[in-house]
Amino acid sequence: MSSPIEKETGFKAVALVASVIILFLATFIFALIVQSERVEYAFIMVALPLVIAVIWKIFSNPVYGIYSVILLGFFANGLNRYIPGVTFGLGIDGLLILTYIAIFFYNFNKRISWSPAARDITLLLTIWFAYALAQLMNPEKISTEAWFYAMRGVSLYVFLMVPLALVLFRDYKKVNFFLYLWGAISILGTLKAFVQINIGLDPFEKAWLYTGGPSTHIIFGKLRAFSFYSDAGQFGAAQAHAGIVGTIIFINARSLKEKVFFAVMAITGFYGMFISGTRGAIAVPFAGFLLYLILTRNIKMITIGLVLGFMVFVFFKYTSIGSGVYAIHRMRTAFNPNDPSLQVRLANQRILRVYLSTRPLGGGIGSAGNWGKRFSPNGFLANVATDSWYVQIWAEQGLVGLLLHISILVYILGKGSFLSVYRVTHPVLQAKLFALASGLFGIMVASYGNGILGQLPTGPLIYTSMALLFNAKDLNEEANITDPIIED
Repeated sequence: MSSPIEKETGFKAVALVASVIILFLATFIFALIVQSERVEYAFIMVALPLVIAVIWKIFSNPVYGIYSVILLGFFANGLNRYIPGVTFGLGIDGLLILTYIAIFFYNFNKRISWSPAARDITLLLTIWFAYALAQLMNPEKISTEAWFYAMRGVSLYVFLMVPLALVLFRDYKKVNFFLYLWGAISILGTLKAFVQINIGLDPFEKAWLYTGGPSTHIIFGKLRAFSFYSDAGQFGAAQAHAGIVGTIIFINARSLKEKVFFAVMAITGFYGMFISGTRGAIAVPFAGFLLYLILTRNIKMITIGLVLGFMVFVFFKYTSIGSGVYAIHRMRTAFNPNDPSLQVRLANQRILRVYLSTRPLGGGIGSAGNWGKRFSPNGFLANVATDSWYVQIWAEQGLVGLLLHISILVYILGKGSFLSVYRVTHPVLQAKLFALASGLFGIMVASYGNGILGQLPTGPLIYTSMALLFNAKDLNEEANITDPIIED
């Protein structure tokens, strides 16, 4: 006869020990606070119950590790405006590692099945991560510390997160929870941005904007909303991403609850995109809807969609209607090939082309962008703005890295789209996968104009989307059982 403990998960088997350890740590930290009277320690003590609750939830069900990464991704950068000096982004690393550990504890008395992660996408991401590790030997590398910080967003997070999501997102309910979580925070983000535009900034936001925030957030006296995101550029792209995903799900939703929620997600998403003043974000809906039309394989929808897309293009490119509204005027400049900002970017790319002509492996990860300015401010790449995600990959990892990166992304998009079209029969699930594929393509295209793809919160959302697309067949089988569609 088996013992009772063998019927429990590993988490429950060690729960008593974990409780004792947590209690001891809490007591120790409290003693430090009383002794030191430091404000940052007080913050730790206030946050400690929440941290303990999150850890407990992750160990009781590891999928909450992914949800926690997504949540922290939305707030990590913005929190620095309120609590400076704390690198909240490193929490992403901790949560991902913690989730892997939680999987082992959760399956303490049984064999862990990693077979869902044994796929071609995992192999490709392993190659990409291995290339990033090889960059440590790049003779052009200036700072190992810069490599560590920059490498995380470029390759580590996607390498760790996609296999986790492949293993943990195996049923339809988790897909829905992911989408509702995403939509709820995006709606909250636009509400915060609405307050910034119409009511004003709080003292912490003002301090960030006027002392350390990018000067591009106020143009001709008009504020570009940034909400609780890192900056207006990331906010605008993320909201455009939410807008297209929400729109596609709304169009295909069958329940009133889903229609209402995702309609709100779509409307607030596109509204947030406009008040951010992020011109490059408009590429997300243009590219995303184009792919969606192709995936539907519906000639009528393709025709209507192309006509509407052409009308929007003509509105921005060849008319001045609505130019009195700052948001519309700002977006309209994205269609001007002579825009001064675009010309500066093209000039910088010409400079980089000369520099990289003899450096096929690039100047080293972390040598360009913000990490370059922080760790090697006198370096050549630190003083040439990259602006684009792909240009930064090119600058830091060379033509070899850029081609490898783009090839992997195209393969993931192509196969993920194929699976969603030809391996999914559940119409509602298929529409949601179409939305994720379209959002992925929109972000891929928009990342030429801004450094979007690997940034928070977009990165974790994209990586989870990739995993769901590659889990399409298994999700379809489960959805047809748990949520069968009965035709009228």
